[in-house]
Amino acid sequence: MPDARIRILSALSEIPAAQWDACAAGGAARPEPFVSHAFLSALEETGCASARTGWHPQHLVLDGADGTPAAVAPTYLKSHSRGEYVFDQGWADAFQRAGGAYYPKVQVAVPFTPVTGQRLLVRDTTDAHARPALAAGLKELVRLRSASSAHVTFPVAEEWQQLTALGFLPRTDRQFHWTNAGYGSYDDFLSVLASRKRKALKKERREALGDGLSIEWLTGPDLTEEAWDAFFAFYTDTGDRKWGSPYLNRAFFSVLGARLADQILLIMVRRNGRYVAGALNFIGAQTLYGRYWGCIEQHPFLHFEVCYHQAIDFAIARGLKVVEAGAQGEHKLARGYLPVTTYSAHYIVHPGLREAVAQYLDRERAYVEEDAAILTDLGPFRRGSTQDEQD
Repeated sequence: MPDARIRILSALSEIPAAQWDACAAGGAARPEPFVSHAFLSALEETGCASARTGWHPQHLVLDGADGTPAAVAPTYLKSHSRGEYVFDQGWADAFQRAGGAYYPKVQVAVPFTPVTGQRLLVRDTTDAHARPALAAGLKELVRLRSASSAHVTFPVAEEWQQLTALGFLPRTDRQFHWTNAGYGSYDDFLSVLASRKRKALKKERREALGDGLSIEWLTGPDLTEEAWDAFFAFYTDTGDRKWGSPYLNRAFFSVLGARLADQILLIMVRRNGRYVAGALNFIGAQTLYGRYWGCIEQHPFLHFEVCYHQAIDFAIARGLKVVEAGAQGEHKLARGYLPVTTYSAHYIVHPGLREAVAQYLDRERAYVEEDAAILTDLGPFRRGSTQDEQD
């Protein structure tokens, strides 16, 4: 693009929300929640994604011939590899043992969010030059910041393929997603499962909501500060046990609720008049994204009910096509969530490190493909069912 000009922003506040979202939406009515200006700026304004936490904003903006942004990329200069869910700590350790410096590195990502979506956000999706220009901008940013590498995590397959053609190393992994095959109810979904699996899930759901537990779906104006206070207690309990300290602070959830209330679903559990567990979900155009879960009381199967079964109920009720219930977790398989490939792309400057990583990724991609095929065969669906035929 001979007239292309790429700017580097040190904060989302440096670009009007309407301009960022026009690129993030890519011609749709509005962007998916995680790449929206509202979500990303909330992370920055509350200090969750900042230079202090090792997520130094360096957002790329490609200006078009008319002077307005034609494409953007949520980009960060990172001093660690936490909060990414695409694990490269082994690469960093090996490079540092060999005398290299892996950090800082450049990361195109949604912080703390292992959700597939557009990462090179182009206003006009027919513009064939915008993504290559952003990719070139990433390489230049690596040079300007004396970084070891640039990483684009959880892009869609088309972006991944384009980045591979532009010299990025391709990586794959898998998650477990549930697909709505036009079900009218949860019972319709159960009808395509093998008999033994169907009976097990019915029993699991009955037992999960015993002991006086009840479920509430909160979205829009129902997202009160009381509900956020309760959910934050659940979130911090989980974060303390899994990560040592949670990535997100209480202020973030209030800002999020104020800006994206109609794209948020809190599935909350009450017992004896108080909330005792809950899960945070985001509502996309066609997908329900499960993000965080926590509880202050332990009840058998409650985690599965709130995070997986209730998410399916909501997706069916809203006509959503997919439930993405977070990273990892083979236990999701028995509940109708099948393996789906996720992607990342990696530009590494040092020739020796690049070659070593490339060889590793060749082996890893073969394993991921083989593993996904095996796990799909182990799924709960009745052979010959509509869902099985689709898979």
